[in-house]
Amino acid sequence: MMIDEAHIEVRAGSGGNGIVAFLREAMRPMGGPSGGNGGNGGSVTLVADDSLNTLLKFRWRKHFIADHGRNGEQNKRHGAKGNEIEVSVPIGTEVWETVASDDYSERQAFLGELLAQGQRIVVARGGRGGIGNAAHVNAVNREPRLAEAGENGEIRKLRLNLKLLADVGIIGLPNAGKSSLLAAISAAQPKIADYPFTTIEPVIGMVEHRFDAFAAVDIPGLIEGAATGSGLGHTFLKHIQRTRLLLHLVDGSAPDIASNIRQINSELAQFDESLAEKPQILVINKSDTEEVRVLRAEIEAEACSVIGQEAPMYFISAATRTGLDDLVAATAQALQNARRSTVSDNANAAPDETLSQMLDRTRQMLNRDDLPVIHPRGSERPAIKLADGAFRILHRRAVRLADGSNLEDWNAQVQYHQRLEQMNITRALTRLGAKRGDPVRAGRWELSWP
Repeated sequence: MMIDEAHIEVRAGSGGNGIVAFLREAMRPMGGPSGGNGGNGGSVTLVADDSLNTLLKFRWRKHFIADHGRNGEQNKRHGAKGNEIEVSVPIGTEVWETVASDDYSERQAFLGELLAQGQRIVVARGGRGGIGNAAHVNAVNREPRLAEAGENGEIRKLRLNLKLLADVGIIGLPNAGKSSLLAAISAAQPKIADYPFTTIEPVIGMVEHRFDAFAAVDIPGLIEGAATGSGLGHTFLKHIQRTRLLLHLVDGSAPDIASNIRQINSELAQFDESLAEKPQILVINKSDTEEVRVLRAEIEAEACSVIGQEAPMYFISAATRTGLDDLVAATAQALQNARRSTVSDNANAAPDETLSQMLDRTRQMLNRDDLPVIHPRGSERPAIKLADGAFRILHRRAVRLADGSNLEDWNAQVQYHQRLEQMNITRALTRLGAKRGDPVRAGRWELSWP
């Protein structure tokens, strides 16, 4: 069975700590502060790989952890960066983050999608390395005793959702002959048998026409209620969303052709209204049988009562290859028209469009999503007052500075309070009611407010 959804956890590496150190060598009396910076933590990146076509490997491996950065060292030596992790996924993979809400429920946040070979998405960024005391030297402070701890790496829970990339989707009821058609027009070898639901996973084949070629996907037979999840409706229908054109295959020997056509189109519209608007070519299969030959005029009239007189319709036989050349040529021409229509729509964008709308049009025209996904940071409170009367500093830079320093050293405490004042945290604590002697917690330290 095709694996087209997976849940994984990615952990980026934390940055290494900067250190407080001083150079003490006999021949270098003016060595001074020499604490090096910590190295950046490794990130986790998803990379599109056209050699993969399922998410099967994530069934056995669900955790991807990058290396931490190394701590800085004496003599201004910086720590090494943590090794990054690249995770290969199939082309057509959507990436969603599972985010916990305040009410303990979960929601899905879209991070991006990988639509081209080699395309990359950084899904967990490594933490920045902390700054050593050598980097804090300035004209005022010639002997800094503060250093920063490294930032924590991002941890994310992801849902990977694979949607196959194909130009043409072959749809229809079970046993309509979709697999036989794909096998006849391409080099694909889907399973073919004389019973319904022979195909249990989508199959892609490349179809050549003159100097052009297009990808066609055989979507397993849809049943009534597929749009609401009956059978494997959601699993199959999502693979049609990225196609440009649909070949709607109908068994010409079926007792009620009009009903069959309506049923499939209804399921498409219920699942996604845009699917019902995609261009369709109606294909009547099994034209080699005596029944279809005799009743061809009636079948055509019945089908036209649903799709209209002007809609394209072709009679074929996937078994004997009758009518396939005309169908492939018509499909190739319809694809060219669809591509030209997409480019024209983008060229004729309304002049009063917003920037977001223009970016959406550009993504559609290029059929890819290379633009960065920007996640704005929420406003950060510098400090809060706790229930026990103490105060806690929340400002990330200030916390890292505390964790990377030895605040038992009186000189380091003095310098830390000076930095709090420079970052306007002193003012924030005063507004919260901090008074002399009140406990103030910063990272792993608890200080007495001066």
